[in-house]
Amino acid sequence: MNKSAVKPILEVENLSVSFGSGVGQKEVLHNLYFQVYPNEILGIVGESGSGKSVTSLALMGLLPKKTAAITQGTVFFENINLANLTNEAFRQIRGNEISMIFQEPMSSLNPSMTCGKQVVEILKIHTNLSNEAAKKQTIGLFEKVKLPRPEMLYNAYPHQISGGQKQRVMIAMALACKPKILIADEPTTALDVTVQKEIILLLKGIQKETGMSILFVSHDLTLVSEIANRILVMYQGKIVEQGDTENIFRQPKELYTRALLEVRPKTSFRLKRLPTIADFKNNTISKTEITTSDRKTMHEKMYAQTPLLEVIDLEKTYFSKTGVFGKSISFKAVDGVSFKVYEGETLGLVGESGCGKSTLGNAITRLEPASSGKILYRGQDLTKLSESDMRKLRKDIQIIFQDPYASLNPRIRVGDAIMEPMKVHALFASDVERRQKTIEILEKVGLDESFFNRYPHEFSGGQRQRIGIARTIALSPKLIICDESVSALDISVQAQVLNLLNDLKSAFGFTYIFISHDLAVVKYMSDQLMVMRDGKIEEIGDADEIYFHPKKEYTQKLIAAIPKAL
Repeated sequence: MNKSAVKPILEVENLSVSFGSGVGQKEVLHNLYFQVYPNEILGIVGESGSGKSVTSLALMGLLPKKTAAITQGTVFFENINLANLTNEAFRQIRGNEISMIFQEPMSSLNPSMTCGKQVVEILKIHTNLSNEAAKKQTIGLFEKVKLPRPEMLYNAYPHQISGGQKQRVMIAMALACKPKILIADEPTTALDVTVQKEIILLLKGIQKETGMSILFVSHDLTLVSEIANRILVMYQGKIVEQGDTENIFRQPKELYTRALLEVRPKTSFRLKRLPTIADFKNNTISKTEITTSDRKTMHEKMYAQTPLLEVIDLEKTYFSKTGVFGKSISFKAVDGVSFKVYEGETLGLVGESGCGKSTLGNAITRLEPASSGKILYRGQDLTKLSESDMRKLRKDIQIIFQDPYASLNPRIRVGDAIMEPMKVHALFASDVERRQKTIEILEKVGLDESFFNRYPHEFSGGQRQRIGIARTIALSPKLIICDESVSALDISVQAQVLNLLNDLKSAFGFTYIFISHDLAVVKYMSDQLMVMRDGKIEEIGDADEIYFHPKKEYTQKLIAAIPKAL
């Protein structure tokens, strides 16, 4: 497209946004200039705090009126300056002309309304359609976004459908009034890599069919390259680079852009340390690789040992009733799973949502009892231990959860949260000793003593994950289950946390079961790789061997869905 011959559909000039007022006012967006052209997909990329979502909210007129405001600049949409519109005037444009898909569909959808009714509500607000016509159009939209059984899903509530299906419902809502611009704010974050691929292809297909423009917002530059024609790179509220996707990838001008391209784990080779944004700034990038020979030597020694953990024919069955007097239906979430984990090993566990990964982790830690089978830890069957014996053993087997904020008590200071398990297991003689140990642990995970008296809400996502890791290692465990512990983090923060986990493993001899839906991350971290599907092991073996020579079609599908750089 020759941009000089085409008039932009959206033109942003000198846009600045501030939070607060008076002396405490803080500018968070600084003099943004960019255009969106008809029939194009524009990617906006940057880390958390870069201003991506604030930009999206400003374009939608959704900035919180009491705490945020556009302090200068213009936002022209088809000759209308959106920056000057009243709420009432913006309401005519929002949803009709410019629509938005939010990052977290579960919090954006109304849990008390069926999926179909939520789309009908949008249509009724913006059109004169009858109830019957609105329902028919909604089912048509569900078909358009490739939802299975549209008529059935029309009457389903959000909690009854999968994450990918919820995101498709959100897309259907956003498309309901045939907008000219669709803003997709992190629409695939924390989704399975295969579902992520489906959503990308769906948006590209709909855009090609309708000719609308899309602003696709993400922290993952590689992912954005799969959908966008042009890319804006944002950092600390500014646009640091913009251009055609191919030019941004082939010849990035800014150091920050180059850093975003390099921090994601590479699948063709394995670095000892992932580069971080700070490494690029300080010019301290290490390019030392872990060679095939290094891995072979390490594995020969590791696998000559007695297994630390052995899982034998493990099953976990759930039962549900179809009604008050209905028949009980069984479902095997884990079905005949057997594997071994050796001391010092990282066993990667990968698969789509619902494959049984987290259920397996919960069964190993006895957070949920197994239905049958054996879990041998140092030869002792965990399934046969009493609650009191298991409580003592929990010191050895710990878990790092996906959402550190949900696993930390918001009312308890960080230092006290780390000391709590030490008290439970009667470690150290006094609180003075525990406090000193906690400060040492905070320093080990890249934090310091000043964090001790602060509360979880005062930290970023990456810092909270470090606190979660600190709480886990406080007991000096032998086996740590990392359950999607980096899936919701920025690519750059993810690199920091992965490096930290590897550093701690080297320093303390930890053994990991590393659970994730992101095969690129699992492959980087793992010695052995286990692929799960429908509660069963689909494939297991050396991580590199499985990645480069997958035997099963399902594994090939997971690998094909990994976002690839140009």
